[in-house]
Amino acid sequence: MVMNQMMQFVKQLSSRGSLNQTDPNQIAYMRQLQRELKAKDVLHIPFDQLPVVVFDIETTGFYPDKGDSILSIGAVRMKGEGVLEEETFYSPIYHEDGPSEDIQKLTGLTAEELRSASPIHKVLKEFFHFVKSDTLVAHHSSHEKRFMKHVAWSVLKTSFQHRLIDTSFLMKVIDPQSNLHTLDECCEHYGIKIDQRHHALHDAKATAHLWGRCLQLTRERGFSDLKEVYTHIAQLK
Repeated sequence: MVMNQMMQFVKQLSSRGSLNQTDPNQIAYMRQLQRELKAKDVLHIPFDQLPVVVFDIETTGFYPDKGDSILSIGAVRMKGEGVLEEETFYSPIYHEDGPSEDIQKLTGLTAEELRSASPIHKVLKEFFHFVKSDTLVAHHSSHEKRFMKHVAWSVLKTSFQHRLIDTSFLMKVIDPQSNLHTLDECCEHYGIKIDQRHHALHDAKATAHLWGRCLQLTRERGFSDLKEVYTHIAQLK
């Protein structure tokens, strides 16, 4: 079963663009981006000046190494606590067989939409050009990180080196005893509306507003940058 899923994954990539096809410009861009990331010290950038891209992905499951794949990516840019509503990225990703019935009901993505979407290597290229070297934020970021590491290597033949912060990172400072877990619970707690749940862009926007609210409360508690938050959390252990 796993082998069949992997073969389908490879097939869907190769049918819309060769998996082994190399794009010299993309390779050069990713290498330059990695150099910028290594040189960039975001820990000491004041929160009100920190450029952030909040993103979300919809997937066929939870395990990319077992054949699950990304169906769509949504992202929105932020500056400090402000969500830049007009600076967004969204793209469904080509999937030959289309999503399962359960996934269609959950995400609203249709087989027709995914069969006419761009291949993953093109979407990743556009996504990284949108993100540049900005810090990434996601809710339950381990899910996003697992998939981004997998596709960065399997599709672009490069490592995923962006700093990726989970929204719960700031909650450890503002509400360390919180039992909030899901995006729905967190948004309800802070009075944030989600226009369309399980849509990558709408979830990314809701997460961005959640991050902005948590950032505001973090600053009110006297923290001015990521370094101070990391130091505080380390002292709690």
